Amino acid sequence: MPSMLDAVVVGAGPNGLTAAVELARRGFSVALFEARSTVGGGARTEELTLPGFRHDPCSAAHPLAINSPAFRALPLERYGLEWLHAELPMAHPFPDGSAAVLARTVGETAASFGPRDAGAYRRLIGPFLPKWDSLARDFMSLPMTALPRDPVTLARFGLTGLPPSTLLMRRFRDEPAKALFSGLVAHVMAPLGGFATGAVGLVFALAAHARGWPLARGGSQSLSDALAAYLKDLGGSVHTDYEVKRLDDLPPARAYVFDTSPTALARIAGFGNHYGGYRYGPGVFKVDYALDGPVPWTAKEARAAGTVQVGASSAEIGTALRAAAREGRAPDKPFLITVQPSVVDPTRAPDGKHVFWAYGHVPHGWTGDLTDTIERQLERFAPGFRDRVLARATAGPPELAARNANYIGGDIASGAASGLQLLLRPRPTLFPYHTPHPAVFICSSATPPGPGVHGMSGHNAAKAVWKRLRRI
Repeated sequence: MPSMLDAVVVGAGPNGLTAAVELARRGFSVALFEARSTVGGGARTEELTLPGFRHDPCSAAHPLAINSPAFRALPLERYGLEWLHAELPMAHPFPDGSAAVLARTVGETAASFGPRDAGAYRRLIGPFLPKWDSLARDFMSLPMTALPRDPVTLARFGLTGLPPSTLLMRRFRDEPAKALFSGLVAHVMAPLGGFATGAVGLVFALAAHARGWPLARGGSQSLSDALAAYLKDLGGSVHTDYEVKRLDDLPPARAYVFDTSPTALARIAGFGNHYGGYRYGPGVFKVDYALDGPVPWTAKEARAAGTVQVGASSAEIGTALRAAAREGRAPDKPFLITVQPSVVDPTRAPDGKHVFWAYGHVPHGWTGDLTDTIERQLERFAPGFRDRVLARATAGPPELAARNANYIGGDIASGAASGLQLLLRPRPTLFPYHTPHPAVFICSSATPPGPGVHGMSGHNAAKAVWKRLRRI
C-alpha cells in the first residue's frame, strides 16, 4: 500500500464497491475496508437454512442493477456476473386465482389489467419508455451531478411522478392495476400518499419493460464479487474483517468515502449532530425459506414470476403501510414482497428443492415475530405453502441491523424514503455527497438516488471525489 493513498472507501456494499471502482478506473490509488468477512452489503448470498440452499439475506431481484447507468458501463460479465430472467419479471396474484402481471412488454402488462385500464397504462408508460436510458441516467444523477441529457422528458416525468401515487392511480378504474401499482410504490416502504411516490412506481415499471427484473446466477453475491474482482484488476485493494471506529483507524489518504449510514459517519468522523435531522423509516421482517417444492400459488402467473407481490387490494396494501410507518404496529395482513430465485436458477437449491423469501413491513425497531402472520398471508394466495417448508431463517429489525450496520432499526432503505427525504438525502443540499470535512464523502443509500442495488450513489459520489482529487 502506498504511503499516501488517493482514496479510502469504507463499506463494501454495492455503492462502496462502485465508488472504489470508479476512482480506480480513473487511475487513482484506492483501498476498500469492510467490517464483515465478505464484501456485498445488501447484495450477498449465504446458506441461511440448510446445506445447499443459497439464500440472499437482503436483495435478490435486480431491476435497478440491470438498468443502472453505472453498472452498464462496467465489464461485470467478464467477472462472472450473469443475469437470469424468469418468464415474468413480476406477478401480483389475487385470492381468487387471477393475477395482474408486470411483463417485459407493455401490451401483456396492460392486458392483465383488463379492458378498462389497458389504455390508461399504455398512455402512462408510452411517453417515457422510448427514452428510458436517458431518463434513467438523468433521474439517477439528481441533484445535478451531470447536465440532463433530455431535460424535457425529465420535466415531464417530474410532473407525472412527483405528486402522490394515489393521485396517479386515479387514472385506473379497476383493482388489478391499482393493486399492482400500489405494490410497486411499496417497495420503498413509504405510505402511498407521499410526495414523489408516483415516480417510484413508474421507475420500477419502466425498468421491467426496458430490461426486466433479473436475478444474478448463483445469487446476489455474484454482483458484489464481480465488482470486487474488477476493482482488484484495476489495482485497488480490498480489506475485509476490518471495522472502522474512527478516522485514525484508516491509512493516510487524500479522500475518504463512506458507504455507511449518516449516523455511523458522524460518529466515526466526529461530525456531532450534523445529520441529526435525518429520519429512519419502518423496518422489515424477513423470512428465508428452504422448500420441498415450488410455492403452490393458485395463480399460474405467479408460478412463472421471479418476484411476486402479495396484497389482496390497493386498500389492503395502503393499510399495511400506514400501520408500519405511522401507527407503530405490525399489520394484520402485511403487504409482502417475495422472490423465488430457484424458479429460474436451479443452482440455488438441491435438485427438486427451492429457495424463497418474503418480507413484510413493521415499525422501526420492532422486536416481535411476524412469521405466523406472513405465512397466513401466503396461504391465502398459495394454499398448502406451509406443507412445503423444510426450514426457515427469520430476521426482524434487530437481526437485520446486526447483519448490516446500515439497516438501523431494520430500515433496509438506510433512511426513510418519504417526504422530501426521498429526493433530498441525507440533508437538503445540492451537494449531498459532501460532508463538513472537505476530504470526507458519503456514498451510501442515504444519498441520492436512494435505496436499491444500482451503485449510482457510489458513482455520483465518486464524481465529487475525483473533482477534489484533481484540484489538489
